[in-house]
Formats: sequence, structure tokens, C-alpha cells
Amino acid sequence: MNDIKNFKEIIFDLIKLSLPILGGNISHILINITDTIVAGRYSTLALGATSVATAIIMTIIIGSIGIILSISPVVANNRGAKIPSKKFFKLTVLFSFLISLPFFFFVEFFTSKIHLLGLNSELVEPCTIYLQICAWSIFPSAVFVAIKEFLQAYENVLFTNTLMFFMVILNLILNIIFAFGFEYSFIHIPEMGVKGLAIATLISKTIPMIVIILYCFPLFINHSKRTYEDSKKYIKDLLKTGFPISAAMFFEFLGFNLTAVLIGKFSALYAGVHNIILCIANFTFMIALSISNAASIKIGFYNGKNDIKNILKYSLCCYFSIILVCLIMFIVIILFNNQILSLFTRDKEVIVLAKKIIKIALCFLFFDGIQCASNGILKGLKETKIIAFTMLAGYILIAIPYGSIMAFKFGIVLEGFWTGLALALFTAAIVTTSRVVYILKKSGKITPFDC
Repeated sequence: MNDIKNFKEIIFDLIKLSLPILGGNISHILINITDTIVAGRYSTLALGATSVATAIIMTIIIGSIGIILSISPVVANNRGAKIPSKKFFKLTVLFSFLISLPFFFFVEFFTSKIHLLGLNSELVEPCTIYLQICAWSIFPSAVFVAIKEFLQAYENVLFTNTLMFFMVILNLILNIIFAFGFEYSFIHIPEMGVKGLAIATLISKTIPMIVIILYCFPLFINHSKRTYEDSKKYIKDLLKTGFPISAAMFFEFLGFNLTAVLIGKFSALYAGVHNIILCIANFTFMIALSISNAASIKIGFYNGKNDIKNILKYSLCCYFSIILVCLIMFIVIILFNNQILSLFTRDKEVIVLAKKIIKIALCFLFFDGIQCASNGILKGLKETKIIAFTMLAGYILIAIPYGSIMAFKFGIVLEGFWTGLALALFTAAIVTTSRVVYILKKSGKITPFDC
């Protein structure tokens, strides 16, 4: 009975920490959803163009975000080991800015060569316009995520994730104003379509960065001294943990977003449907990710303390919570798929096609949740190399080849690519979960019954 009560307390502890993170993660995906909804309401061409352009820019900059995401597990481990880390705040912000620089220049270079991708001719110009403007949003995005991760390591999650909620509202308002135009009194903003959507994205990412910097101003004037060796070790730890996370996220985004680009070779209709299904899948993933992030912080803290028993307890509760969430979302999507799809578009052809693909997307829902739970545990343990390997094997060696064969050889486009993505998640779930079990057994030589 005491064991059951103890696990309930841990689950509630995870939920308590994950709820604000969940708000932030949902806000993040809602920003993408509102972008998609406004683009779809404007035109099918705008929907397809923003889908492909977002896929391109995210595939490139995800490497920088992945490295920055190492901040919370590293700082959480330092907390557990009683190593002061607030003195590294300014260094963390500088680190995020410098990390984003090469990715910005690569986006600029890639944009100038976008015509070489062989996209449908009608998508090239609007994609180029969108990328040229959104490239500048890399810097505020990187700084915001870095500060958010730093605060999250101290379990300070309410302010930043509440701020992300206001980002959704701001982003929606700006998208409507700049895409469709706005006139009131002496204010006149012309209709700008895809260009307006890009401007809205840039503004809605810059303002929150300014707000969070002002919120953290006391940390900027922190006079705690750090030695060169302290700074060197901190940066080295960030890179050691962050590079595998970066590689993993790159391969995962490459898998999903290269799929979007390849689908864009066929038609704007297919590109738009893919974007809608991806938004729905990402919404479910973000819920699981919030629990995974919470578990990563807790496990990182106990890993710093070398408390194997609590690491095991939080790991088991992480798996249980995420699988339960996936089951609930599975039922919701099955029951309300018509209503959900109607939020994105009024085009009946898009809705009919999307309903066929959403059935395949549901098949990998549980695999996605399990691999997400395993990844959170591995990040807390600072065992991130295996995550990169699974993403490479799953997406680059399985998903893209399978999808390409089905699409280009047999003409099964959306079904083929999404089945390939499902196989990739299945592979990732098996490999990462096996690694978690191996590490926990090796570290503590304990089983769940010892909890």
C-alpha cells in the first residue's frame, strides 16, 4: 500500500511540474496551428508554401535548439550535486546567441538555392519570401529557449510557459493583421499574404525574448564569480550532452520535414494535408513531451545526487503517465476527427484526404509516447548518444527510404510516407527503452520491485 501511495505522490509531483511545461509546449504547437489555420484560410497555396518553408527552416535550426536543450539536464544535475550554477546565466545567454549564428547564415545560403530543390513552381517564390524574413527569428528563439531551459532546471516553469500562452494570442492577431490587412482610423496595413505571415512570426518571437530578459534582469547583474575552468567545464558539459540531442532532433526533424519537402514535389494539396496531420500529431507529442521534460529535470536532480532508487521511481511513473495520455488522445482523435480537421480548412478535398492519413498517424501514437518517455529519462541521466543513433536509424535509414519508394515508385504518396514515419517511431521506442532498462539495471542492480 505504501508503494502505491509513493508512486501516486511521484505521479502527482510529475504532473505538478509538467502542467506549466505542458502549457508552454501546447502554446508552442498552437503557434504552429494558428499559423496553419490562418495560412489555410488565406489560400491553399499559402498553406502549402508555409508548410514547406517551415519544414526547411526548422530542419536547419533544430541543431542549435537541440544543443540549447542540454541546459536544463546539465543544470539540474549540477543542482543535485550541489554545484552553484546561477553564475553561469549570462554565459548561457551568450552561448545560445553564438550557437545560433552559423545556423542563421546557413538558412540564408539555403534560401538562395531553394530553386534547386525541384519544388512545384508555384511554391518557390512564396517559400523564398517566408524564409528570408523568418531567418531573423532564429536569434530571439534561441535566447528565449536558453533562458526558459535555465529557469526550468530550477523548476521555475510558470512565468516562461505563461508567457508562451500570450505568444499564441499575439501570433494569431499579428498573422490575421499582416496576412489579410488591417484598417482603422489612420492605421493602414496592406494585405501581404505569405510575407505578412512571416513578419508576424518574427515579431511574435522577438517580443517574448525581450520580456523574459527583463524578467531575468537580476540574474544578469549577479556578481557571483566563476573561474575560467568553471566556465570551460560548464560549456564542455553543455556540448557533450547537447550535441547528441542536437543530432537526434536534426534527424527527427529531417525525417518529418524532408517528407514535407518531398511531398511538396507532388502538389500543394498534399503539402497542406501533410502539414495539418503533422500539427495534430505534434499536439499529442507536446503533451507527452511536457511529462518527459518534467521527468528529465527530476531524474537529472537525482542523478546528480546518485540516488538510483528515485531515478527508477520517476522513470516508471514517466512511462505510466505518458502511455495513459496517449490512450486518452487516441480516443479523442478517433471520436472527433471531423471537428478537428474542420478547424484547419474548409476545403472538402483536403478534409477527405486528411481523414485517410490520420488513421495511419494514430498507429504510431503509442510508439511516439514511449520513445518520448525514454528520451526524457536518458536526458536526465545525460546518456544522450543512443538517442541520436535511434533517430538516424529510424528516420534516415527507414522512414525516408520507405516513403520515397512507396511514393515515387508506386504512387502511394501520403500513405507511404506516413507509414515510414510510423516504422521509424516503432524502432526508436524499442531501442531507447531497451537502453533505459540496461542503464538502470547496470547502475543500481535493482528491479521495479525494489522500489
